[in-house]
Amino acid sequence: MQAPAVPTPPVPPRVDRPLDRPGARRAGISDWQLRHRETLRTSRNTYLPRSAALDLRRRIDAVLLGAPSSAVLSHFSAAAVWGFQVPLVTDDGLVHLTVPPGARVRSRADRRIHCSEVPAAETRTLGRLPLTSPSRTWLDLAGRVPPAALLAVTDQMLARGFPADEFPRILARAAGRRGVVAARSILPSADPLAGSPMESVLRWLILEAGLPRPVLQYVVRDRQGRFLGQVDLAWPEQRVIVEFDGDVHRVRHVFVRDVRRQNGLMLAGWQILRFTSADVLGRDRVTVGIVAGALGLA
Repeated sequence: MQAPAVPTPPVPPRVDRPLDRPGARRAGISDWQLRHRETLRTSRNTYLPRSAALDLRRRIDAVLLGAPSSAVLSHFSAAAVWGFQVPLVTDDGLVHLTVPPGARVRSRADRRIHCSEVPAAETRTLGRLPLTSPSRTWLDLAGRVPPAALLAVTDQMLARGFPADEFPRILARAAGRRGVVAARSILPSADPLAGSPMESVLRWLILEAGLPRPVLQYVVRDRQGRFLGQVDLAWPEQRVIVEFDGDVHRVRHVFVRDVRRQNGLMLAGWQILRFTSADVLGRDRVTVGIVAGALGLA
């Protein structure tokens, strides 16, 4: 028997929000209509408008339709909802949930299940979404991301006013957990003045190599006190500047501004080193060696 044809335009899609199959039936949407090419089946029983495939909030809403009430968003999904960027980690496209041990729920095509106790004090509700608190999210990430990525998240949390003295208390309560040792190692390097997550990664490479700690967001002035620029990383005594150039620096007006500022800094006697993600990710040892040489430590 030939399968029914898939509905296509001009037949309009009926799914305009996250739905599971029971919800679709209550809305009068047939199985045939669920096969519309503008409807995305995200799991065995969950559907989204195809236009919402990249919308994190709508993917979360779809996953929560089939999740137990005890589930909370956690790990990378909680970090995304809190607005923390996690560098060095490829987005797997999954919604991460933590459920209590023994919960009868499994990972599937659209979600990753973590089993762990999450005390009420470590949960929050944000925009009607249940999720782990910033401190618990940070601790969960500590066991799953490289130290440089965790430093980047820590910098972002500090920049938003998270108390610096709370991190040691988090680690004390979590003694023995995976990632605690790595998390403790990055705390002395954390700084709320970090300009971007990848700048944090670059700073970690420099510090991990044993080079002196730079001054972040250093304001450079000439001998007359005139402002020449605010730079990412600086070693004022050696008159060395390190800048991380993200994609925004390729925009023409930003590039022109950078060149003019660089000329002024060089004329004032500063040595300027500029690196991109290709340097940080693919030439990390070379990058650190260049910085060490400029500081007279190679």
